Amino acid sequence: MMLRTLCRSGGAFLQKTQQTVPRLWVTPAQQRWASSLPMNTVVLFVPQQEAWVVERMGRFHRILEPGLNFLIPLLDRIRYVQSLKEIVIDVPEQSAVSLDNVTLQIDGVLYLRILDPFKASYGVEDPEYAVTQLAQTTMRSELGKLTLDKVFRERESLNSNIVHSINQAADEWGIRCLRYEIKDIHVPPRVKESMQMQVEAERRKRATVLESEGTREAAINVAEGRKQAQILASEGEKAEQINRAAGEAQAVLAKAEAKAKAIHLLSDALTQQNGNAAASLSVAEQYVSAFSNLAKESNTILLPTNTGDISGMVTQAMTIYGTLAKATPKLESVTAEKVEEKREDPANLSA
Repeated sequence: MMLRTLCRSGGAFLQKTQQTVPRLWVTPAQQRWASSLPMNTVVLFVPQQEAWVVERMGRFHRILEPGLNFLIPLLDRIRYVQSLKEIVIDVPEQSAVSLDNVTLQIDGVLYLRILDPFKASYGVEDPEYAVTQLAQTTMRSELGKLTLDKVFRERESLNSNIVHSINQAADEWGIRCLRYEIKDIHVPPRVKESMQMQVEAERRKRATVLESEGTREAAINVAEGRKQAQILASEGEKAEQINRAAGEAQAVLAKAEAKAKAIHLLSDALTQQNGNAAASLSVAEQYVSAFSNLAKESNTILLPTNTGDISGMVTQAMTIYGTLAKATPKLESVTAEKVEEKREDPANLSA
């Protein structure tokens, strides 16, 4: 009966205390991260992913785990309720100066999780405010090490450096920063205009370079084409000259062979009966044909005194032919004697 009365009076006292005192015990960050402080009803059910920090007579006693838990009225009090889920915090926009003295307005998002509820409750007064201020100061420090161009190119390395710096300081608070993401980076209008001009100049430069490279490639291709065309033309001309020379040589040989055959046939015909008469007729025909072609190729003409005496001209030609015919047997006999002498000389040497 006394225990029941004590429990009722203790519950009423705790309820009255919860109505008047929680604003002095709970910070705004703790109210955001977890539910309102529960009342000690002896039998408590702790939700999953929450840690309830219990104090006994004003001193830390234990941390209630999810599930069924029992507390002693009046002596035990739930002092802090910490959420073990991943927490998202918006880092307010702030100004920072880069290495090349450009003022930037930058904000971000911080993702963290409570690993040790005891340190998060007793290590720092306001964990959210502490982590936010640490993120802002770390961001300004890291931005001061980079130029404006590197800030945009190395956002991932900047985020990782901020996370590493926050984790080094927040380890004593039982908080671990999982990642930090930069949301927006605002630059002054004049700097933005200069960056736009720089981008346009860079694009014009690339366009000019590409155009010059295209012109150079086109000139190289044209020169290479002309070179190949000249080589092919010279090779064609060379082949044409070779073929022409071969054709002319074959024509000369054919003409020589034909002339030789004609001379052979003519000599055979002259040795036959009435050969001289036939030769006289051929000479007369050629004489008449030669006079018919006079003054066709040149205006200068040299004529013998007896141009109209065809029989005299024929007789003169036949006389020359007879003289050559008589000289030919003598040459043949002389050649035969030389050949015989050469044959006899080796015999005399051997003797």
